[in-house]
Amino acid sequence: MTQERPAYYQLGYGDDFGLTALSELLSRSGSGTGLAAALGYAEGLANQYEGEASVELGEDARRLLASELPEHILHTVWLASSGKGFDPHDHGMNSREWLEKLSELSTARLRQNRRSHTPPPVRPVRDAVLCQAVVAEIRAMAADLNRASALPDLVDALEQVATGADADLGLRLFLRVLKARSVPVEHERYRRLLALGWQLGFPPAVVHDGLHIIWPPVTTSRQGIEGDFGLSRLARLFTAGWHHRTARAAVRNAVTGDGYERPPGSEAAILLEDTRRVLQSTLSDDAIILLWLAATDRGYSIDERGVSGQDWLAQIADVCEEHLAEVAPAYVPVTSAIRADIGDAVLREIQQMAPLAADTVISPAFRPLEGATVMKALAQVVTQVDPDLGFRLFLRTLEVLRLPITQEQYARYEDLSRHFQYGEDHLLFSVDHLVLRT
Repeated sequence: MTQERPAYYQLGYGDDFGLTALSELLSRSGSGTGLAAALGYAEGLANQYEGEASVELGEDARRLLASELPEHILHTVWLASSGKGFDPHDHGMNSREWLEKLSELSTARLRQNRRSHTPPPVRPVRDAVLCQAVVAEIRAMAADLNRASALPDLVDALEQVATGADADLGLRLFLRVLKARSVPVEHERYRRLLALGWQLGFPPAVVHDGLHIIWPPVTTSRQGIEGDFGLSRLARLFTAGWHHRTARAAVRNAVTGDGYERPPGSEAAILLEDTRRVLQSTLSDDAIILLWLAATDRGYSIDERGVSGQDWLAQIADVCEEHLAEVAPAYVPVTSAIRADIGDAVLREIQQMAPLAADTVISPAFRPLEGATVMKALAQVVTQVDPDLGFRLFLRTLEVLRLPITQEQYARYEDLSRHFQYGEDHLLFSVDHLVLRT
């Protein structure tokens, strides 16, 4: 991200854009794409976001045109990033002529929205620290790039784009080459690329999607989790308005929520651990049903569908196991140690909120659930299942009941969150808005 322009995710982009989005489309098309077809792909891209996607396509082209990079550098980088899907040399053009066509196409599309549109001066990222950071990543992958591509001087060409044209486009073209050639990227390097992309304002998908990442083994670690997770997160996704044909389909969608920093299967592993803990505990079926109804704010009333709490959790576990078998077949489910030493502290917080909860009702218009009864069930989770899960379900219940929280209570919740190794934003996404601040 730079001071000269807003971050791309702030502009509404969720995935790749500009010249690298076009090179990806052409890479998929296969070699030998004709000029008319290549321009058709460019026009389709330019029409996205009611024509506003033309801005990035045109600016990317003009950044390269404004540089002093020679033809062989531009040609090498274009062929490598597009997987040789379209070669302008095959159609009597050099690379600059091809980029001119893209710039003109972009301008023409924007003039459909604003007749007076004139392309602004290019705004290349020439920050020395960012340029060197991009170059360092390219050089670190030099041997892998040379093995994967027969194009001579590819590494040098990518470096020259980053330093002589634009660090932003240089990083995106480097990523496109890695993806086009399926070059394996170690997890730690991927995390550096993700951080570097964030500095340049990329949405995470620009780095993540299509990259051959060598992930570490799946664990139930909380590292890289944003917000809630496990059974409490699943319940949140089942609040009123969830949009899936079946409940099982909704669970299948939920277990894919690994984010961009966790190995595929991580959320399924954590959710499986939560459900197994409950299934293997002495918690009654009535208590399981009550807790699910409370945490979902009766968004999915299993009691109305004749589904027992045990059966519903077993269905959730089945979906988790199916997903893990698909994306992480080597994973062996484990049960991490319970933080029993924090159980008393969690119970105290539940007991302190019990009087307030006694005056509240969940779903008052349809088979209401008394707040006091829910608090008793939460205490049972702490003592019979797991203080960690009990605390997460407690936070979720506070959110559903909209119970006010003092600053002193919130500070204690922060301490508990740190003990349970939650992410920094766990409370921010759940109960921060309930705090009574003076």
